[in-house]
Amino acid sequence: MSDSQGFAWEEARDFADFVVFEHTGRHLSDLEVRVLQGAWNKHTYDRMAEDLNYGAGYLNRDVGNPLWRKLSLALGEKVSKLSFSEALRRAWQARQFTADRDSRVSVQSSPEPQQAVLSGRSPGPPANGLEADELTGGLIEGPLPPGSPLYVVREGVEETGYRTIDRPGSLIRIKAPRLMGKTSLVYNLMAFAETQGCVSMYLDFRSCDRSILIDLEKMLRWLCVKVARQLQLPNRLDDFWDSDIFGSNDNCTAYFEEYLLNASDRPLVLALDNVDRLFSYREITDDFFGMLRSWHEKGRISAIWQQLRLVLSHSTEAYIPLDYNQSPFNTGVPLSLPEFTADQILGISQNYRISLGVDDIATLQREVGGHPYLIRLALHEISQNKTPLSALFESSSLLQGIYSDHLRRLWLALQDNHELVNALKITTQSQEPISLDPIKSYKLHSMGLIDYLNNRVAISCNLYQRYFELAFTELDR
Repeated sequence: MSDSQGFAWEEARDFADFVVFEHTGRHLSDLEVRVLQGAWNKHTYDRMAEDLNYGAGYLNRDVGNPLWRKLSLALGEKVSKLSFSEALRRAWQARQFTADRDSRVSVQSSPEPQQAVLSGRSPGPPANGLEADELTGGLIEGPLPPGSPLYVVREGVEETGYRTIDRPGSLIRIKAPRLMGKTSLVYNLMAFAETQGCVSMYLDFRSCDRSILIDLEKMLRWLCVKVARQLQLPNRLDDFWDSDIFGSNDNCTAYFEEYLLNASDRPLVLALDNVDRLFSYREITDDFFGMLRSWHEKGRISAIWQQLRLVLSHSTEAYIPLDYNQSPFNTGVPLSLPEFTADQILGISQNYRISLGVDDIATLQREVGGHPYLIRLALHEISQNKTPLSALFESSSLLQGIYSDHLRRLWLALQDNHELVNALKITTQSQEPISLDPIKSYKLHSMGLIDYLNNRVAISCNLYQRYFELAFTELDR
């Protein structure tokens, strides 16, 4: 079947799979392809349900809607069941996508990554044709831009984020230890929000001076001005701010309600990254986070506040005791970032043009778990410096090897809490999973140092086990 522009279904199918793989590192599933074909043929979900033996509601809600979101992100414009074919055709023509079927990424013919490795063949070039140094240089410790071939989609995480950010007045909380990919996920959600017609704004609290963070009024005025600038609006704080009568939270709320939210007829997505930097400043945390929670609650009843969607990202190493009724960290939708799976590690290794076998991946998982930064660091070292996998984890390299900076940061983070140090020492010295005080185990788990095993805990990976054994031995001397 071909449309009037000469864009056949087979070409549309292959190109859709190509752009989705380019964006996410994953091919379309067989069921997604069947739904895509049904939509291409103008079939209703009820008709597709008859052909595919699935419920129409399931095909619509759990297959179709996520599929259109994937295509929206991959194509850079919002598409739907009715509009995707024309958007695909335009993108196909713009790229001058080759008609040679053997050279295209095909759902039907592409080998599974696992098969490629087990067959002994070296993985081919990355889907977007980037060279190895472009893929690896400068992308080890830092956020990945939307569309990066190195970005890994975690099962259920992005999809939950997309559904939530579509909801008026929504609040998303992204929490994970350092270097797990929080900011990359924030960027991804902002890119998706743009395809849905939202205006996205990003603020990183690491860029805020300490002199501002210790003063609530200064910090809130900073927030208002930064958002106004991103909306390309003039600074009108003097018109709305009345410190003689109202408190800082009231003034900031009025500035958003009466000025910023009224300046656009499009929903506003405000992403606040690294908010854990505020946790040290108790002078402002209760009031500031209480205000954010009140904004979210206003969105349940107020049309103007439904225009605002909040994304908060914070590291779980930092801990803050907030009033339950004021904290935004017990409302909204939480997104936790799981470690990479074996299949995901395999996919990343192919982007680095490294051929890993099943045993190699198992070794990586034993040594560093699935921690994204530790995995990428290992693959970068293997790719760039041709270092053998076994050499990365020799005990002699712990203090001077590629992981030394990361390990020292963890050790320094523990130094001010002797109870946590003792709890980790006991866990490290035990040959079996042990029981720990719930608060201590929660904090160590938040740092990524231990895993829960039913009601017990154990060190999360061999790298941490060996390093902290060495550190505690030196401490006891």
